[in-house]
Amino acid sequence: MRDILTEKGVLDTAGEYGKQIVQELILPASHAKPEVMERYAKFGRRIHWIDANVVQGAFQMNTSWYFKPTTYMLDEESNAVTKPHKHDVDEILGFYGSNPEDPYDLGGEIIIYINGEKHTLTKSSLVFLPRGMEHLPLIVTRVDRPIFHFSIVTEDIYRYTSVDDGVLREAK
Repeated sequence: MRDILTEKGVLDTAGEYGKQIVQELILPASHAKPEVMERYAKFGRRIHWIDANVVQGAFQMNTSWYFKPTTYMLDEESNAVTKPHKHDVDEILGFYGSNPEDPYDLGGEIIIYINGEKHTLTKSSLVFLPRGMEHLPLIVTRVDRPIFHFSIVTEDIYRYTSVDDGVLREAK
């Protein structure tokens, strides 16, 4: 592979291991639907998504910036990942403020439910969710400055079981 010139710059894909580098957003079709992208754009922007479909052998991780509050997510029927769900593997969620003078200040407020228990985050935080633990909804109630978010699911693609109907779903 060679470096690829895009409107955003040069993607370094050269050499034997250039295929291990993800520099653009490559979403599964289920997350790339126009209506899903439009909903997400109301409060944030996805930056990267990696899984075994993007880089062979990778586990699933995605990153985003949150720019605006998003309490509407609770009522959005088609955005299942905002509703309570669980995974068959461990997950780590990260939320980081963008103030270089105080990196522990989240610069906003996020409410997350873990096994039905409400937690309010105002500090940069990591959340460990052991396999089988129900979590969400996630509500961004205040954004004073951009909040960086990531999610890591320790399997090859993003799968979750909805608490509402018990159905296992995959990001395809």
